[in-house]
Amino acid sequence: MDANDKLIITPKTKIFHLIETYPELEDILIEYAPAFKKLKNPVLRKTVGRIATIQQAAAIGNVKVEDLINRLRQEVGQDLFTAGTEYNYITKKPDWYIPEKVKTVFDIREMLEKGERPVDQAVTDLQKLKKDEIYKLLAPFLPAPLIDKASSLNIDHWVDKAGDEEFIIYFIRS
Repeated sequence: MDANDKLIITPKTKIFHLIETYPELEDILIEYAPAFKKLKNPVLRKTVGRIATIQQAAAIGNVKVEDLINRLRQEVGQDLFTAGTEYNYITKKPDWYIPEKVKTVFDIREMLEKGERPVDQAVTDLQKLKKDEIYKLLAPFLPAPLIDKASSLNIDHWVDKAGDEEFIIYFIRS
C-alpha cells in the first residue's frame, strides 16, 4: 500500500490511529513528546491514544504542531503541512486562582495505570462544577483532550507544570 493510500497525517489525527497505521512513527512521537513513551503500554495506547490528537501531542511536547506533523509526514513520504490552528494552554497563574476555592481534587494517575479512561469522570465532574469553584486535576502529562473539552463547556483552565511527568490543571467555570 502506498503512503498516499494510508492515513493522511493532520492535526486532528488520533495518536492511536497514527501508531496503528505507521508503527515506525512511535519513536519519533516519543522523541517530540516524551510523555508519550507511556503509549508503549498497550492499555494506555488504547485509552489515551484513542482520544489524543497530534495537535494535542504537540502541545504536550511544547512544539509547533506543523513541525511535528512535517517530521511525521517526512518519515512516511507525505507532502509537507502548512500552518493551521493551534490551541494555546494557559500557563500563567490567573487572577481567579485562590487555593481556598479548590473544592475537588482528582488524581488521574491511578486510573491511567489501570487502563481506565479518567477523562469521562473528569468531564462529569466538570459539568457539575459550580461558578467560582475550582477543580484541581493531577496528571502525569498534559491532558490536552480534557482541557479542550472543558473549554468547549466554557470552563477556564490553568496548567501548572510541577515536573516532567507532573501537571496540575485547575479548572473554573467562567
